Amino acid sequence: MARILIINGPNLNLLGIRQPEIYGRVSMEDYLKALQVDYPNLEIEYFQSNHEGDIIDKLHEEGFDGDLSGIILNAGAYTHTSLAIADAISSIERPVIEVHISNVHSREAIRQKSLISGVCRGVIAGFGMDSYRLAIEALEPGL
Repeated sequence: MARILIINGPNLNLLGIRQPEIYGRVSMEDYLKALQVDYPNLEIEYFQSNHEGDIIDKLHEEGFDGDLSGIILNAGAYTHTSLAIADAISSIERPVIEVHISNVHSREAIRQKSLISGVCRGVIAGFGMDSYRLAIEALEPGL
């Protein structure tokens, strides 16, 4: 069975209640349940942390696992500030897809610059929670 890891960064533990006009009203837990129904032949693992070092540790821990198809990373605000996360992505073997729920290019100028895009396989932004599904399709075409 194929396996994908979704990593969410700071404040994304508040999905469904934080700024619903930007991020929607669906919690990540509910969205993960829906993904599991849509992809019964895919093992979807989830990790969220508000701490940069924890995200880096998780990338190191999972990034060399040959059984992992890839990592979907919504680094939240760390996208725009963390050279350390970019270095961690560069150091691992598994592909990483950068994901954003909102269209970061239509938001504040600081959100339009990503330190991690250049080391990711691709970037998906602006499709709401469906951005995660699109990243799954990119990592596991035909599922």
